[in-house]
Amino acid sequence: MIPELDWREFRSDPQAFVDALGRACRDPGFFLLSGHGIPSDLIAAVFDQAARFFARPDHEKAPLSILSNPHNRGWAAEGSERLDETSGQVDRKQAFNIGLDLAADDPRVRAGEAFRGVNVWPDLPGFRDTMLAYYDAALALGVGLHRAFARDLGLATDFFDDKFDAPLATLRLLAYPPGTGAEGEIGAGAHTDYGSVTLLLTDGEAGLQVRPRGGDWMDVPHVPGAFVVNIGDCLMRWTNDIYVSTPHRVLPPRRARASVAFFLDPNPDAVISALPGTGEAKYPPVTGAAYLRQRLDATYSRD
Repeated sequence: MIPELDWREFRSDPQAFVDALGRACRDPGFFLLSGHGIPSDLIAAVFDQAARFFARPDHEKAPLSILSNPHNRGWAAEGSERLDETSGQVDRKQAFNIGLDLAADDPRVRAGEAFRGVNVWPDLPGFRDTMLAYYDAALALGVGLHRAFARDLGLATDFFDDKFDAPLATLRLLAYPPGTGAEGEIGAGAHTDYGSVTLLLTDGEAGLQVRPRGGDWMDVPHVPGAFVVNIGDCLMRWTNDIYVSTPHRVLPPRRARASVAFFLDPNPDAVISALPGTGEAKYPPVTGAAYLRQRLDATYSRD
């Protein structure tokens, strides 16, 4: 059972919200979030712009390839990712990644810091402005959720604020073609997310499944306008396994499927180590950038 939470309750009855959030983060590691306040017209514009981009022929998208970008930005062609590292199944999807928007003369870009590059953009009117407006809105929501996490974990409410003030957050547009019925076909292979928390919106087409600890695969319900939110491996590690990052996958859809994911990873220099009060550390400390690099290197086929 995936619970539904209302973000407005964090303001009206914060302890009730935090209690429900804490239960969801410990099991099943997924929840639905309504009442988030991101305008529906902005969300619709994001889906519309994404559809316009993915409808372009591959040769027009190829100059923006993520495989030639060291900063995890740009277009991922169908067949370029294997999220299921065990089976090696190749994902049937396209994606487009957008990171923190930095200018070419930003000192972090000029210094060649990890994942600190400029975004790449298709030549589509309104695309950049729409995506950056949504990026900012999703980031604000993600930072707000970390304040609720902090309260649940017995930390100062602002504990995470300075770990996410220049984050390795990625807005990822996704397009899945209809399934063909071929044996072993998968939209996105079974995996857990890399970062701290993921905020996902879908067009309502079925396909997303989650496998709670000790359970079987189950469909994730669609609630119009609500985010599907899940804990990522980074936050599970940070909480010393108090929160759980749960495997999920996308089955080949019956019809073309679109989704918009916002992966919130911490600042590149944020140190991910067992939080105060979580007991003896189960993992060695690692920076946000080093952890993300480990995970991305296992995802892309560059041969």
